[in-house]
Amino acid sequence: SVLVLQVKQIMEEAVTRKFVHADSSHIISFCAVVEACMLHGLKRRIAGLLCSNKVAALFMKAAKSCSPAEELCHKVQELEQLIESSKDCGRQSKLANIPPQALKHLWIRTALMEKLLDKIVLYLVENSGAFYEKEGMLMDLVDGPILASLLVGPCALEYTKVKTADHFWTDPSADELVQRHRIHSGHCRQDSPSRRPALIQKRQSSGSMDDRPLMWVRDYVESLHQNSRATLLFGKNNVLVQPRDDMEAIPGYLSLHQAADLMTLKWTPNQLMNGNVGELDSEKSVYWDYAMTIRLEEIVYLHCHQQVNSGGTVVLVSQDGIQRPPLHFPKGGHLLQFLTCLETGLLPHGQLDPPLWNQRGKGKVFPKLRNRSPHGSCDSVSDKEDDEATDYVFRILFPGNHMEFMALELMDQGVNMWQPAPRKSSCSSCSQNGSSDGSLPNGCNQERAPLKLLCDTMKYQIISRAFYGWLAYCRHLSTVRIHLSALVNTTIVDPDVPCNARGGLSVEVWGRFLKDSSAYEEEEIRRLVYFGGVAPSLRKEVWPFLLGHYQFTMNEKCRLEVFLCAMRTMYEQTIKDWHGCEAIVLQREREKHAEAIARCSSGASVERGPVQRDSTISIDASLTFWHKMSSDQIETEPRVEGGEAQQSSPPKDTTSGTADSPQLPSGSPSSPGLSNQHPGSESAVGAATSQQSEASQVLPEKPTTGSQSGSEDVMDPGAKALTSETKMEKISEGEMQETLDMYLINLHRIDKDVRRCDRAYWYFTPENLEKLRNIMCSYVWKHLDTGYVQGMCDLLAPLLVILDDEVMAFSCFTELMKRMNHNFPHGGAMDSHFANMRSLIQILDSELFELMQQNGDYTHFYFCYRWFLLDFKREMVYNDVYSVWETIWAAKYTSSDHFVLFIALALVEMYRDIILENNMDFTDIIKFFNEMAERHNVPQVLMMARDLVNKVQTLIENK
Repeated sequence: SVLVLQVKQIMEEAVTRKFVHADSSHIISFCAVVEACMLHGLKRRIAGLLCSNKVAALFMKAAKSCSPAEELCHKVQELEQLIESSKDCGRQSKLANIPPQALKHLWIRTALMEKLLDKIVLYLVENSGAFYEKEGMLMDLVDGPILASLLVGPCALEYTKVKTADHFWTDPSADELVQRHRIHSGHCRQDSPSRRPALIQKRQSSGSMDDRPLMWVRDYVESLHQNSRATLLFGKNNVLVQPRDDMEAIPGYLSLHQAADLMTLKWTPNQLMNGNVGELDSEKSVYWDYAMTIRLEEIVYLHCHQQVNSGGTVVLVSQDGIQRPPLHFPKGGHLLQFLTCLETGLLPHGQLDPPLWNQRGKGKVFPKLRNRSPHGSCDSVSDKEDDEATDYVFRILFPGNHMEFMALELMDQGVNMWQPAPRKSSCSSCSQNGSSDGSLPNGCNQERAPLKLLCDTMKYQIISRAFYGWLAYCRHLSTVRIHLSALVNTTIVDPDVPCNARGGLSVEVWGRFLKDSSAYEEEEIRRLVYFGGVAPSLRKEVWPFLLGHYQFTMNEKCRLEVFLCAMRTMYEQTIKDWHGCEAIVLQREREKHAEAIARCSSGASVERGPVQRDSTISIDASLTFWHKMSSDQIETEPRVEGGEAQQSSPPKDTTSGTADSPQLPSGSPSSPGLSNQHPGSESAVGAATSQQSEASQVLPEKPTTGSQSGSEDVMDPGAKALTSETKMEKISEGEMQETLDMYLINLHRIDKDVRRCDRAYWYFTPENLEKLRNIMCSYVWKHLDTGYVQGMCDLLAPLLVILDDEVMAFSCFTELMKRMNHNFPHGGAMDSHFANMRSLIQILDSELFELMQQNGDYTHFYFCYRWFLLDFKREMVYNDVYSVWETIWAAKYTSSDHFVLFIALALVEMYRDIILENNMDFTDIIKFFNEMAERHNVPQVLMMARDLVNKVQTLIENK
């Protein structure tokens, strides 16, 4: 078990940290455990004269007939020589840079690093008789192969010995991330004026030479290449850029990246790519001032100049008229390749205008257009000969935002309305090539419009953008109403009206309600629970009302009748039913095990075992059990008529009939699994079946959702017995065997989970664990169609702790599972949760949504799976779970039937600044929330969740 734990830690480290350091404490502990296992029961003669190093002796002995062991011996001998030579010289060699703890296990550690350990141990297991005594671990037929298989995973990993200066800073724990955020953030994000309002898309400033990267140097350089977060569309080195007028052009690496719907153009000087910053400290290097990061969505024009003796030049002009330094491409058609990749990346949301042409045999080529007239469009180009320079002006258009560029058309028209005398162009490329293209308002134009006309044009542009921004907001808001209106209640409940509900449901209020139910409306009780929770001393009384076991309109007498007369009787009968089935199942298992042992001892083939005898014994025993159940039911099952329990008294000579099943009083809510049964068609299994076909009467079925009231017809006991015997003959062996097999599978799952369910919590003594098992088996017996799924015990445990009563916990758990059952794999609610989370966070926090898309796109929200499956039970301590659960139950009628979505969103929003600051990807966010489990500020989470519900309700009402 110790080795299993060590392997688990190493594999988790490999997943979360993305690397495993060769000198980590996990590796040293792992080597020590493996060495102890390999030396256990080792024969004395194997050690020989090298008894001081038994591991070395073992490997050398195995090397005579095992090639991996022989290879290991050579590797270790080389290392030992390096270590000795470094000691003699008074310095330590880089190759022998091993910590003192690792030197104790040099052989095991070297075998692990060289990926030889699993092969050598497998050889020792297969030839254990030559190396070990009978009590040796590797001699064991089970433990030996398991040990060898456990080593396969660690031997497949790659280990690193590099320790950077920020080695302990690069992968901090969740607690360290939270502490860092508290240090440099003096206030919560909700109070920050920089927070983006809902539905307002913040337009970030365009990248330039002054926009220094915010990530580490190494991360920035790695981001220039293909990775999981962005696609590399184009890359070319030695692209020249002149950062300043007083210096020469320097070469750099030009790359075009696409992440989700965002395209980014980066230019990085070669000095940074090659790492030749010398004594300059990391990102303080002057070359970082020259690096450019440009978002293509903010670029309007690309002015391209083709020269005969060079590869061409591109000048980028943004919406605000800022002109970027020209990008000079080397020879070889790289300019055309760049435009081709850019056009491909823009599709399907954008396009180049004019588009590149497709020429047969050559692929994409520059378009052939006529020369521009004085009042022509901005897409004109000079029509020159092939041996002369050709200039093009391409515009980046997004058809979805076509109206946004109408102002630019107005500017172009305003420029051409009045043409003053030619003046020197501001674009050096245009000046050199003699181009007179006047398509750019600020850049490559030789003709300037009057100042007043330009100001008017800018005014039109601002008004136009403001109008279409408002129009986009209204359309977006309409979409919000359509998609999110089903997630919240239409009525906004005020916590202060009619009284302050933040104090919760107190003992005084509940006492007044019990004395006079008309003193408080049901909605008022739920409002108090939603905004303030339930007093801890009241939870045992209030939870059955919140979960639906009781109705708020029931008086005390009616509640006692439902609980004592109906539910307890039904529960006891259910336990009796599955206990009988369990005895049959266990007996069958014992017989099969005994026969298997007999066949092995006699040497008979397993395939020729008497399977038919097993089936016959099981069916005969099952039929006996069903007859016994129907007989016992006459004497023990009470009958409820008019809300009072009566003991039926059948004739003494009647042994096969059944009494009427217990019924609920008229007007009371249905109890799960309890329904009227017609006399003569009673199931031998008990109250688990109703209105079922005769052929399948003995099989447990899914409970009905309602109860029937009224009296039943009384049948003659002799007719009952005859009917029961006749129906028993119709039970097929296949149906009986299927039921037993299904129950056996569920029984094993339940036993496994019950034993480990919250074993450290004080309440779960062996006695209470037995109660937990009884409730779980009873529920599964009545729901064999779905069966037991891992996680159900987690939902039942807090109910049993609070209610401390088997029958009440069974009823409340049944009510809870009406909603939670859909979250398990056989339901379809989980996909809806993920889709709704995506919509909520996209609307309420678009900045965080963009990060999720860029970092590997984890907007599928799979990291929330456990949250929704267990109602956050594993994320919080028990006292906090109680508060969260009762708020969810009350929220259904107060604010939202999907309140779990807003709790999940509140958890993400609470740490959103930490997520953004650390640029977390999917693995990072899983690791972070796993480490933060049971450490959340739950009152703050619930407050944020209620605020988020209110925000969505307000957006829908457009207040």
